[in-house]
Amino acid sequence: MELQIILVFLVIGISVILFITEFMPIDKIAFFIIVSLILLGLTSPEEAISGFSNPAAITVLMLMIIAIGLEDNGVIQLLSDSIKKLSFLPLIVMVPVFMLVSASISSFISTTAVVVVFLKIIAQLSEKYNFSAPKLLMPISFAGILGGSCTLMGTSTNLLVNSVAGDLGVERFTFFEFSYYGIIMLAVGIVFMTIASRWLPKRGGDKLQNYKESSDFLFTLTIKPESKFVGKAFSEVPFYHNPNIAVLKLIRDRKVNTAPGKNTTLRVNDELVLVSDIQDFSLISKEDFELSLNSDEIENDQVKDKNLKNTYVELLILPGSEFIDKSLQDIKILLNAVGNPIGIQKKKMLNIDKHLYLPKAIKKMYIKAGDRVLIQIEKTKLDSIYDYKNVVVLRKHEDNFTVNRYKQLWCIFTIISVVVLAATGVLSILSSTIAGVGALLLGNCINLTKIYKRVNWQIFFLLAGMIPLGIAMSNTGTDAWISKQLIQLLDGQNSIIALGSLFAITMLMSGFISNNATAVIITPIAIALAAGLSLPVKPFILAVMFGANFSFFTPMGYQTNTLIYGTGLYRFKHFVIIGGMLSIILLIVGTFLLSTMLNN
Repeated sequence: MELQIILVFLVIGISVILFITEFMPIDKIAFFIIVSLILLGLTSPEEAISGFSNPAAITVLMLMIIAIGLEDNGVIQLLSDSIKKLSFLPLIVMVPVFMLVSASISSFISTTAVVVVFLKIIAQLSEKYNFSAPKLLMPISFAGILGGSCTLMGTSTNLLVNSVAGDLGVERFTFFEFSYYGIIMLAVGIVFMTIASRWLPKRGGDKLQNYKESSDFLFTLTIKPESKFVGKAFSEVPFYHNPNIAVLKLIRDRKVNTAPGKNTTLRVNDELVLVSDIQDFSLISKEDFELSLNSDEIENDQVKDKNLKNTYVELLILPGSEFIDKSLQDIKILLNAVGNPIGIQKKKMLNIDKHLYLPKAIKKMYIKAGDRVLIQIEKTKLDSIYDYKNVVVLRKHEDNFTVNRYKQLWCIFTIISVVVLAATGVLSILSSTIAGVGALLLGNCINLTKIYKRVNWQIFFLLAGMIPLGIAMSNTGTDAWISKQLIQLLDGQNSIIALGSLFAITMLMSGFISNNATAVIITPIAIALAAGLSLPVKPFILAVMFGANFSFFTPMGYQTNTLIYGTGLYRFKHFVIIGGMLSIILLIVGTFLLSTMLNN
């Protein structure tokens, strides 16, 4: 084995470990890959930065901008209102119908954006009509992934695989070229999940607590020196008798009382850790109690100014967020003058009775992916929240939000035009998406200053950083070396075994690291393997494309799975068992479907 091939394996191995352990953000990992390729001489500097101008990366960037325009101009809300009209259906029918809707939309719009919309819709419908939300969310997430796999622009993975393959001399796919196979696998997924939904959680999440407007958060209050309750019994505090507020502990001189009685005498600087919903918390006297973040030197005057119009924003923390492993005190520093973090909701709070949940003092708790942070913020600064990456705004007050009907119609016309132009081949996907962004700018539907803040640059940098890794594998012959080993291993086996093995390896790898990273690493190997076996290359490329998307067996396999896992409605076993069974079924079905192309 040549030294350069060993170096490529070293870069890939370290990258995989970093992706799995999440030791650093994915964009930073991608940038270090670029640095490594240059310093080790595995690519030229020009090749190492070619990802930033790669058609797939630019197309994904354009699609993210278009999605922001659709959201800001009420198109997503219009979609949400239309979906709500399906609430009259019985649950057994609602599952396949909602899956079909999710899949259809995800074929052209970001799957993550679609699932976020459904999260909010189901939160409202499950409470109003008292049906089991967990029986819908996982099927919807899986359907979004399956639907996105049906078209070339459905997922960034499809675009990336197509681009890498094209750069290696393979004929690129057209918009709907593989939709036939994707639709069949979507149909299989809908049938399976409709049946499997009966084994998803029935209760405990019916009201989808994690997304209710009156959901519970942890707060820590300190008794002020001037409080009228100093020296009084705890039972004299008004919220002591509020059934919607649970006092979990009293902290005094670093000693913790997990069951403060009604006759406990309150003292200055006592800390009360409680669980309350937003509405009841807002009624607690700020003259007698103040929020405690153990950060006396940090003040936020805007929150104390009663003349300012403040509101609450609930943020869901996604993997890769800078808030992860931070305390509320740390987040207050990160937010600077934007807002004030006042509460936290841990995922595990949703699975047990709040009276039994006894956390450490809130200042000792650290944010993890799937947790929520409650931010008090001045209404005029709501846009600043989008400066922070990998967070989802679950509840943003938009009492005065009005939709410009002209801009809404212009956005609808734009997205339809982008799809039609790309699907008919009049324009390439890159050209049509660039034209779409131009149309939104022409219609004054987007503001570039705000776009810069809201685009998920982590995804763009991940794509730009991973693309040159594929080039390095080709330059050094790493892809040919791996394919040679696979050919020797599969010698004498039926060609369908080789195809299925590639499908399975891709799916397994994608369950633990980014599906985009998996696609870049495996695509050159797939092309070399097909050439070595003297077989058509496209079914092998499609095996990578579908395999990278179909990792349903872990919540880390796809961002939407991480999103629904963060609601606290599911356990890891639900993904392993139900998602794993779906992955195996699709592996078998997909392999046999794609094997029909081997004889063409």
